[in-house]
Amino acid sequence: MINNQTIEQLMNTSCVGFGTSGARGLAEKMTDEICYAYTIGFIQYLRTIKDMPVLKSIAIAGDLRPSTARIMNACAKAIQDSGLKIINTGTLPSPAIALYGIENTIPTIMVTGSHIPDDRNGIKFNTAYGEILKADEEGIRSQKIQLTQEIFNSSGKFIEAENYLPTVNLQAEQLYIARYLKFFPDNALSQLKIGVYQHSGVARDLISNVLIQLGAEVINLGRSEIFIPVDTEAVRTEDERLAKEWVEKYQLDAIVSTDGDADRPLISDENGIWFRGDIVGILCAHYLNVQHIITPVSSNTLVEKAKIFQQVYRTRIGSPYVIEMMQYALSQGQKHVAGYEANGGFLSADRLEANGQQLSPLPTRDALIVLLSLLHFSKVKQCKMSKLMDGLPGRYTYSGRIKEIPSDKSMALLNSYINAERQMEDNMKIKFIQDFSSALDAQASIVDINVVDGLRITLNNDDIIHLRPSGNAPEFRCYTEAGSFEQAYQLNNKILEIIPALIS
Repeated sequence: MINNQTIEQLMNTSCVGFGTSGARGLAEKMTDEICYAYTIGFIQYLRTIKDMPVLKSIAIAGDLRPSTARIMNACAKAIQDSGLKIINTGTLPSPAIALYGIENTIPTIMVTGSHIPDDRNGIKFNTAYGEILKADEEGIRSQKIQLTQEIFNSSGKFIEAENYLPTVNLQAEQLYIARYLKFFPDNALSQLKIGVYQHSGVARDLISNVLIQLGAEVINLGRSEIFIPVDTEAVRTEDERLAKEWVEKYQLDAIVSTDGDADRPLISDENGIWFRGDIVGILCAHYLNVQHIITPVSSNTLVEKAKIFQQVYRTRIGSPYVIEMMQYALSQGQKHVAGYEANGGFLSADRLEANGQQLSPLPTRDALIVLLSLLHFSKVKQCKMSKLMDGLPGRYTYSGRIKEIPSDKSMALLNSYINAERQMEDNMKIKFIQDFSSALDAQASIVDINVVDGLRITLNNDDIIHLRPSGNAPEFRCYTEAGSFEQAYQLNNKILEIIPALIS
């Protein structure tokens, strides 16, 4: 039973992790009891924050995973038992529910596993001001859960199965759609023929709706009633093939899509080539006239080399770090501040301007702003999507992953280099070059080592290899950067072929 345990203790006993991305775990482990407890912990923590608005209601939304409705119901019961009003916004993108909370100064909860497989799920928690940050995470994990009545059986299910979710309130969806219809010009996307890869993304119908209202001709593609874990940082070979087939068959100007909860964009050019997330982040920021840009250390160095922005800040990987740095930039009196992650999710810290209109800040990952900005950017520049990068330095990134590798094993491998680097840098360089010699040029040497988040190695030919465990799943991730896409792709594959032998 969960009584008299902290969230920290529940993490260990339930196998459901908790961090600044919220709760994540196997759906079968995310029982009614655990989801209820984590929500109670979140609410208890909110009541300890002195500068928060008076807590009266919490809005909740979810994605299209088969386990989402049950988890939303468990969260709703916790909200109800805490004496708060439940606002059920239904199935909705993560940035839409966050926007609704910020505009109405109320906390929100999003039930989603984002891009991870459908046997897993998660719960994202937002305060009235946006995503929970690292300090909030610590505060929630320290909360002790105490139940005054028995409401769960020995399996963690509700003893009395009821629907605790009220009728769906559409205001959050309407607010999100209106945000972009007001910002972009009338018929901004006229004469464009756009494919919407719908798969099982929660924003699939919303995106089509917005595109049509902005004047585009829309072809809906690949709709699935079975959840498909689309990861915008590691696009499936199947999705690469489908994109090329679709643009040829329907003569499309672009294909747009998102991950499961629509905080990460996926967009192709007229040839069916998917853009990298850290490229669309740069293009979106350029379109929105951003002056100060924040992005994690894993993003393409093109952001500095292009000399588009007044200042570029680098952070650890994860939206909380991007948000904290955006807040710092604002505290220094800087304006037109925004950030993006390597997955393409775009965050804005203050009002941005384009087309004579202002866009209110949304300090959480958003996919729709990226999709619409790039499509309209191509109209403004009167060019094909594939030409949006013309004139910018040629730097290319690729990311890959190995699944089902526990984080402790991943960290053990990285620490074998990082600890060596701290003791004697030359030894670390020799060890790394020896371990990965079959993937590197014969004359390769290391010119820079960055351990801000994982291990990031810059070689003497300007290629970059970045290794780190995923923060959301038992995966080992590899990011590579080079002067050509083919080199970045081949280097990534070669590195990932070597990793299993080093970890075992």
